[in-house]
Amino acid sequence: MLKFKTQQKVFEIGKVRVGGQPGENPTVLVGSIFYRGHKIVSDEKTGELKKEEAEKAISLQQEFSDKTGNPAMLDVVGSTTMAMEKFIDFTAKATDAPFLVDSPSVEVKIAGVKHAKEVGLEKRIVYNSLMAESKPEEFDTLKESGIESAILLAYKGAVMTSKSRVNTIKEILPRAEKIGITKPLLDTFVLDIPSLSMACRAAIDLKRELGLPSGCGAHNAFATWSGFKKLMGSEAAVPCAVTVNIVPIVLGADFILYGPVEDCKYVFPSVYAVNASYKYIYKLREQLELPS
Repeated sequence: MLKFKTQQKVFEIGKVRVGGQPGENPTVLVGSIFYRGHKIVSDEKTGELKKEEAEKAISLQQEFSDKTGNPAMLDVVGSTTMAMEKFIDFTAKATDAPFLVDSPSVEVKIAGVKHAKEVGLEKRIVYNSLMAESKPEEFDTLKESGIESAILLAYKGAVMTSKSRVNTIKEILPRAEKIGITKPLLDTFVLDIPSLSMACRAAIDLKRELGLPSGCGAHNAFATWSGFKKLMGSEAAVPCAVTVNIVPIVLGADFILYGPVEDCKYVFPSVYAVNASYKYIYKLREQLELPS
């Protein structure tokens, strides 16, 4: 089990604690909701929802969070400004947990940040995400918003190795701190199965060097695996999706974006098993002052 010599920072975002030594705090699990193609969205442009189904999905994640002790967040994805504003309002009423503002469109994310500020939600928001290539408008909007937390994504053009991911984060971090992002979450980015190992290594290196909460969108490793079900069969999908999410946690990740929120019933119990084991040895080491 890993123990980092660098002091590990722990941030509080809303009621959620994230960061620390492996075993110190439960892994924060982030489920995606309202994304393109999500069955609970009736109209992606207007933000019309199947509200009962959306409430059930959010409640189910919270139920498993309560059972396992793993803090939960939601990655709220919107395609248009109208949809994003509706999704933010709905989510804020459906849960008291913090949530991410996310969109394929920078303009929509900026609109979401402004709306969150207007309705007094800035302390519950995590901006997803800032990159080395993010537009100045994003930094300017965040500076004025009062939002303290953002995902810093280690994606930059041809970045592939773990070392290049670390260097990209180091490039973004001072810019984020300058605009008031005091609670950065470092995402070492996963695009596919081959990139999962590099992302995990980068997260370890970042925690070792900077002591900041690190993780990734591990689900992407499975979601982009075309032809998986045809090759392996549909019954293999769930265990594979769970496995790719578990790998970063075994290696000390503080948070993961685990994919569709409905997958909480598989992911939370699996992560809990790993966390329970790590928590035991963490406490034992602290009591006996065992070496790392």
